[in-house]
Amino acid sequence: MVILGIDPGSITTGYAFLKKTGCEIQVLEYGTFHANPAKNLEDRLVHIVSELEARLDYYHPDALAMEGVFFAKNVKSALVLGHIRGAILVACHRRGMTYEEYPPRVVKQAITGDGAASKEHVANMVFARLGIEAAELPLDATDALAIAWTHANPAPLVQSLVGKKSKPKKKSTVQQWKNLIEKMGGTIQ
Repeated sequence: MVILGIDPGSITTGYAFLKKTGCEIQVLEYGTFHANPAKNLEDRLVHIVSELEARLDYYHPDALAMEGVFFAKNVKSALVLGHIRGAILVACHRRGMTYEEYPPRVVKQAITGDGAASKEHVANMVFARLGIEAAELPLDATDALAIAWTHANPAPLVQSLVGKKSKPKKKSTVQQWKNLIEKMGGTIQ
């Protein structure tokens, strides 16, 4: 399965393509699409989507994982981001890709164990988890890697946070929580 992770932005959009085979994850490509901020929105949309479509046609991903909507104080910025997200979603949907979005706190929790982690902490953990050399990358690219990694590793906690549990919720016992923490590599005192 090939997964596309996207951290959308109206000027800089982070992207990452990961290939998951069994339990193994291979990094295919990651980076940013950078649109000229002096251009109008329509031209920036065309640039970002054109760059994305070239890579979609090359990697043929199965799934799109995108950072979820956050509540912006600036309404205009939120609307512009909505246009970018919509254009990306349409390009991917036309290619038959599945779609899932992850709130920033869920991605941070999945990759670092802390839902309030800094972007720099997320970047460092992404490099460690994916076995790639730390580099001076825009945080949009490392965020996209984190989003794709989260989709590739749907731990029970992540699934419950994004509402993907298939079974009805039941009360968890203390032992069930301990088992989950141990499965995720944590220790219990």
